[in-house]
Amino acid sequence: MREGFFYKMMGSVCMLGIFLQQAAAQDNSILLANKGEETQEAVLPYYDYDHIPDFTYDEVAKRVSEMETDMPFELNETIFAFIDYFTVRNRDYTRMVLARQDMYFPMFDEALSRHDMPEDIKYLAIIESGLNPKARSRVGALGLWQFMPATGKEFQLYINSHVDDRMDPEKSTDAAIRYLKALNKRFNSWELALAAYNCGPGNVNKAIRRSGKRTFWGIYRYLPRETRSYIPQFQAIMYVLRHAEKHNLILEEPAYAVDYEKVNLGTGFTFENLVKHTDLCIEDLELLNPSLVRSEVPEFSKNIPLNIPKHQHTYVSESLDWLVDSLEISKKRYLASLPEKEEKPLHNITYRVRSGDVLGKIAQNYGVSVTQLKSWNSLYSNTIRVGQVLHIYQDSDTFEKSLASQESDNISETGSGKMYTVQPGDSLWLISRKLDGVTIDQLKKLNNLNNNQIKPGQKLKIS
Repeated sequence: MREGFFYKMMGSVCMLGIFLQQAAAQDNSILLANKGEETQEAVLPYYDYDHIPDFTYDEVAKRVSEMETDMPFELNETIFAFIDYFTVRNRDYTRMVLARQDMYFPMFDEALSRHDMPEDIKYLAIIESGLNPKARSRVGALGLWQFMPATGKEFQLYINSHVDDRMDPEKSTDAAIRYLKALNKRFNSWELALAAYNCGPGNVNKAIRRSGKRTFWGIYRYLPRETRSYIPQFQAIMYVLRHAEKHNLILEEPAYAVDYEKVNLGTGFTFENLVKHTDLCIEDLELLNPSLVRSEVPEFSKNIPLNIPKHQHTYVSESLDWLVDSLEISKKRYLASLPEKEEKPLHNITYRVRSGDVLGKIAQNYGVSVTQLKSWNSLYSNTIRVGQVLHIYQDSDTFEKSLASQESDNISETGSGKMYTVQPGDSLWLISRKLDGVTIDQLKKLNNLNNNQIKPGQKLKIS
C-alpha cells in the first residue's frame, strides 16, 4: 500500500526514473577538474541529521507567543509534553509528515480559504491520518480525515466495493471542512469543534453540562480520554511544523510532490488496460487515485475524472478520442470472452464474526471466495474482528443449499418439541426461510416474542 501522494524512496518507479537521472547529473557535477588533467571528488559537508537540539519550556513559550494563528493556543505542560514527543521521541513520524505536507497543504489552504476558516485546521489531518489517504483505524474510519462510513455518506462521500470517496483527498477534505464548519457554528469554538470531530458532539455537550464551562480546557477532565490528548497533539503539531528546523527536523532526502491534472476517459476500464494504450504507469495511477479501490473505473459509476501526472496530461488530452474508443473496444472484447450465464437473483446474508473466525473459513462455509468477501465488505486486508458484520451474497441455488445445511446443524430435539439455536446473522425472516412452512408470526407466537429482536445462542421453539 502506498502512503500518500509523495515520492521518496517508495515513490512511483515511473516518476522515480526522472529523479534518479537528475541525481546522477548532480553526482557528476561533483567531480571537479584539477588543472585540466586530473579529477578529484569534492568533499561534501557532513550534516548530523540525528542531532536533537536541547530546548526549554521558556524557549518554546516565546516561539508560541510569536506565532500568527487564528486558532486558540496557550502553551501548558500537556502541550509541551507532546511537543517533546514529536521533536524528540518520535522524530521519524514528524519527518514522515514533513515529506507529505507539500502534496496536501496547498489543497487544504485553498479549501479552508474558500470556506473562510482558519488555515491551521489543516494540521488536524496529521493527527487523524499522518497525511496518508489510505490510513484505516481499528474501528473502520478511513482516509486523510478518518471518516466512518455513516458520517462519510452523510457528507456525500460515495462508498461501495469499487469506490470509496473517503480516500479521495479533495472530496474528503471538502467534507471534513463542511463538518468542522457546522460543528464550530454549533459550539462557537474551534477547540470544541475539533473535540466534537473526534468524540462526537454528544460527548462534548455532556462535558459542557457536567463542567458548566464552554472551553476545551474548562471541560477537559469530562471528555473521553482520547479526546483529552487530541487537541494538545493538534496544537503541538501546529508548533512543531512551524519550527521544524529549530529542532533539526530536516529531510535527509528530498520528497517530490507530484503535480497532476484530471482527465475524463469514461467508465468501465481498468488501470491495467489503460496503460496498454498509453505511457502511463499503474503505480502512478494508483498513487494519484486512491479512492478507486480496485484500480479501475467501474462501469456503473457516474463521471469519475482520473488524476494523471501533469507532464502526461497534454499527450492524453490530445489522444482522448482514439483512447476512449480503444478502451471501449477492449472492454467489449473482454465481455465477449466471458461465458454466457443466466442471471440469478442474489440474496444478501449478514454474518457476525465470532471468536476464531477467519475469512477463509467463512468463505468456505458459504461457498464464496475470500476475494468476494473482501470486495463486498470493502476490506483491504484479511483482518476481521469479533462482532464485525459481514455481507455475503449468494445466488438462489447456493442460498437454498446453505439454508438446508444450516437447518439440520442448528435444530435439536427436546421433550417439549424441536428447538432451533439462533446463529450470528440470523433474523426471524431468515429462520422462516430455513424452516419450510414456518412463518415469522408463528415463530413469534411459539416463543412469546413481542418484536423481531433475537440474539445468537437463543433457543427458539419451532414445533
